[in-house]
Amino acid sequence: MVPFLRILGIETSCDETAAAVVERDAEGHSNVLSDVVLSQLDEHSAYGGVVPEIAARAHVEALDELIEEALKRANVSLADIDAIAATSGPGLIGGLLVGLMTGKAIARAAGKPLYAVNHLEGHALTARLTDGLSFPYLMLLVSGGHTQLILVRGVGEYERWGTTIDDALGEAFDKTAKLLGLPYPGGPAVERMARDGNPDRFAFPRPLVGEARLDFSFSGLKTAVRQAAQEIAPLSDQDVADICASFQKAVSRTLKDRIGRGLQRFKTEFAATFSATGSATSEKPALVVAGGVAANLELRGTLQALCDKNGFRFVAPPLHLCTDNAVMIAWAGLERMATGAAPDPLDVQPRSRWPLDSHAQTLIGFGKRGAKA
Repeated sequence: MVPFLRILGIETSCDETAAAVVERDAEGHSNVLSDVVLSQLDEHSAYGGVVPEIAARAHVEALDELIEEALKRANVSLADIDAIAATSGPGLIGGLLVGLMTGKAIARAAGKPLYAVNHLEGHALTARLTDGLSFPYLMLLVSGGHTQLILVRGVGEYERWGTTIDDALGEAFDKTAKLLGLPYPGGPAVERMARDGNPDRFAFPRPLVGEARLDFSFSGLKTAVRQAAQEIAPLSDQDVADICASFQKAVSRTLKDRIGRGLQRFKTEFAATFSATGSATSEKPALVVAGGVAANLELRGTLQALCDKNGFRFVAPPLHLCTDNAVMIAWAGLERMATGAAPDPLDVQPRSRWPLDSHAQTLIGFGKRGAKA
């Protein structure tokens, strides 16, 4: 039987500095003792996006105190910790260096094993922490750096079914917002404006809809938004709202087609595990959504309706666990420990690119923010 485990997690892959202490009991149940996140939004908002050098400097200045705070809130000391888990990639290399080197130093000084965690694996396994999901399940990862549909077979077993061939969805939201003069981050700003807009005013394209493959594309949609804005400039507030609503509708319909095909493939491949009605002996098959874009209510509604129609359970972890956080890094480390996986050597290096599926073909231009793709 797997023993009771407690781990300190560290996350510094982009523009959030985070530390957390998480427990896992012998039955696999979780207990989050602390979850500390410091956002760098104010430092980057003036630039309309994340500046890697600023992000790395902010991690250096904040991380030690955040780790102390995480231990304090958890009411534990390093002596009570069984291991250290730190994000090792993918991400911005400067930030990764700060977090991983700090994790190494703590592991060496305290005599604890180190687990160098793939940031994407943290997202992939979070639903097991929050909802106790069993393998296998599908995960849609949608953020500023990722748009991927991934089959999660087990800890360390991932199969990429689809990815963006150009822009990530979060990036498309951010660039659309910037084009329209909306503040950073763009996703929430576009969603707010869309509430007062006419989603049928502009017939924006829905890239790759109808194609059998499960990849995504958002560059052409972003271009269509720019052209529409130029044609009716100068823009009124209503023009901006209508563009946002039409853009969001195009994204929603695109995801409906792409993910719908993914659900059908899942049901076909796992027919022996899940019955034709979409129910198994213990639970329905599940679609998990993670990443900052998962906060968008219209997109959530589209995915929920799609899952209901196809007999799937829709799982969206709490927003603070969908965006970058150290809880998911700690949990991924605990999941690895529970499988008996060996810790990583202290000379392990950070990786700006680290796909979950090492056998997946690299697609040209998949995710402009390639550091986290």
